[in-house]
Amino acid sequence: MKALLSSKPVLWFLFLFNLVVAAVAPFVVDGAQGVATAVGMGVVSLGAGGALLKGRKEGQHAA
Repeated sequence: MKALLSSKPVLWFLFLFNLVVAAVAPFVVDGAQGVATAVGMGVVSLGAGGALLKGRKEGQHAA
């Protein structure tokens, strides 16, 4: 299961989808719930983006 979640297409989907939701959530959901949703989705997006960058750096060292 870990190999599936760490594949590039899945990481790109997680990064972009969660980034969009984090940007839109405060405007769609009112109050603290919208802010909490934006923060949570932003954290997931940053995690996926970090994994993408980590994989990119590891790929450069292997070459």
